[in-house]
Amino acid sequence: MLKQKLIEEVTAKLSEVLAASPARDLEKNLKATLTALFAKLDLVTREEFDVQAQVLARTREKLAELETRLSRLEAGTEAAQPEGGEASEAVAAETESQPKAE
Repeated sequence: MLKQKLIEEVTAKLSEVLAASPARDLEKNLKATLTALFAKLDLVTREEFDVQAQVLARTREKLAELETRLSRLEAGTEAAQPEGGEASEAVAAETESQPKAE
């Protein structure tokens, strides 16, 4: 019983000393400095990063699908073109007449 009380008193005294010591002030100052430094850096949270990674993955999947579809369409168009090349001239003329998106 006496040992327990002595341990509690020593622990309480150590807590008081540490709370009032320069080490505590140093810890507070270091935290404030790091917080200010991180605020200056243009960092994102892990959650924001994960969301953007998911968006990028979906975009890559969509791009792959569109590339595959375009390849199939191009292959089908090349097979359906007559030998004279009239179809390619018609496509070129149609493309030139369309307004360009900027």
